[in-house]
Amino acid sequence: MGESSTDGRSGKELTGLLLLSVIAAVLGSLQFGYGLGVINAPQALAIKKGKMYLLKQKIIQEMNVVDLSLWLTSGLVPMYIGEISPTRLRGALGTMHQLAIVTGILLSQVFGLTFLLGNDRLWPAILGLSGVPAFLQTILLPFCPESPRYLYIKLGKEEAARESLKRLLQISDTDKYIEEMKKEKEKIQKQRNVSIAHLFCSSSYRQPLTIALMLHIAQQLSGINAIFYYSTSIFRQADLSHPVYATIGVGVVNIIFTVVSVFLVEYAGRRSLYIIGLAGMCCCAFLMTVGLVFQHNFTWMSYLSMSAIFIFVAFFEIGPGPIPWFIVAELFSQGARPAAITVAGFCNWTCNFIVGMCFPYIAELCGPYVFVIFAGLLFGFTLFTYFRVPETKGKTFEQIVQGFRQQKSTSQQFKASATELEPLGNAEA
Repeated sequence: MGESSTDGRSGKELTGLLLLSVIAAVLGSLQFGYGLGVINAPQALAIKKGKMYLLKQKIIQEMNVVDLSLWLTSGLVPMYIGEISPTRLRGALGTMHQLAIVTGILLSQVFGLTFLLGNDRLWPAILGLSGVPAFLQTILLPFCPESPRYLYIKLGKEEAARESLKRLLQISDTDKYIEEMKKEKEKIQKQRNVSIAHLFCSSSYRQPLTIALMLHIAQQLSGINAIFYYSTSIFRQADLSHPVYATIGVGVVNIIFTVVSVFLVEYAGRRSLYIIGLAGMCCCAFLMTVGLVFQHNFTWMSYLSMSAIFIFVAFFEIGPGPIPWFIVAELFSQGARPAAITVAGFCNWTCNFIVGMCFPYIAELCGPYVFVIFAGLLFGFTLFTYFRVPETKGKTFEQIVQGFRQQKSTSQQFKASATELEPLGNAEA
């Protein structure tokens, strides 16, 4: 909820209603992940039947209807969870969005097995099952309270915000929470409404917006979706006897290390985990390349490739997977948050689309060296994160925003000092 983790206000932080609200929200994320992974089974079946073009047309027609809801989910779920979560749980609960995504991916891979639904007769049912999370979400969401920050800061409904806080955290004294939101609201009211255009034009939002976009670009251009979309074909090229089961193994690793991230994110911090994840993925991309290049010369190289993929996914889920989704909500105040999440979500989906469409052609052109491209990108993203991304662990929303204001003020003072010194340098010359 934005409160300090050391001020003794937490009460009973993880209440039943808070947990229900998070679960109801991430059902949309489950559907999101299911949609990402569901393409593998129909694609493999179409290759066998020689119907790839017609199948792609049919899948696109059927999936276009849910694409909008998935795009909204990728932005609204992290924002809602971030606004209802206590500071000490904000990172852990925010990671639940990614956990639901990877769970959805694994479910789609399991259902896509030939003896289940991944056959010529039943594969349309795989697409139909994506509606189940939406149905459950429709039932559960009416029982979830509105975000207290949205009620107070955006709508000005103080009593409704107090009631929401009482229900979510099972507390009776909400004054300190309201006081914190009041301060944030007063600062927002001094500014005009933050539109997407204003977000790009205002120097106040330049640094957090750059960081938010770069984190999402890094997530998608890391090469992870190349593995998610085409994992089965990658394992087949590595001469593995059962590539489908290896792909399911990737899904299991996804879930295990996302759970690990839930416990680590509030201990190690967002920035540290992101740097570790990117650096580890960079190393794995090089190992993957070595394994693919020499797999025909040395039989054991196929196992190197497979191991590199599993470790690559593990590093992704430790940091670059879950963190971009919820850190955007942490970087911006209530007024700018919706616009920032919209832009970040659009950036994420655009990069997702580019990778999904271009990777097969780039892989055909570059052959086994395709992951060298991702390794180079990962190295650059690691440097950016190290030098530009601040730590947000244990800080209130206002403290994070204030940090950017101080950095901007320091930068302006430095530029002013440099400008004042220029005439002195000219006089000495």
